[in-house]
Amino acid sequence: MAVIKMVGRGTVAEEVEVDEAVLSALVAGESPEVTLETAAEILALDDELPDADSIAAEARDILLMGMSIAVLDVEAVASGLDDEMEPKEIQQKTEGRFPMTLDEYALVHNYIERNKQ
Repeated sequence: MAVIKMVGRGTVAEEVEVDEAVLSALVAGESPEVTLETAAEILALDDELPDADSIAAEARDILLMGMSIAVLDVEAVASGLDDEMEPKEIQQKTEGRFPMTLDEYALVHNYIERNKQ
């Protein structure tokens, strides 16, 4: 992530609760399992970006607005994802009540984008 290079690995380690192995993988350009909230906290270290809560809320809003535009409910999304995630799980994660990994976010976002009318 560009923000890690900009602010430094030490700053990220001090400011964000992130596992050392995950941070090392991010620095190495790998794609470890990271939650949307953790990614937002890292991005928020850039003074030119909004705070972490705003970044995560905006990302979740993108999913909810996309579902609205595509006329999809959580049951349709779950079905379209071959039930990789349960409808209730999708709802709770898109509403921010439970953590969502970036992989899950990408999976849901991709499905929604493919189904916009």
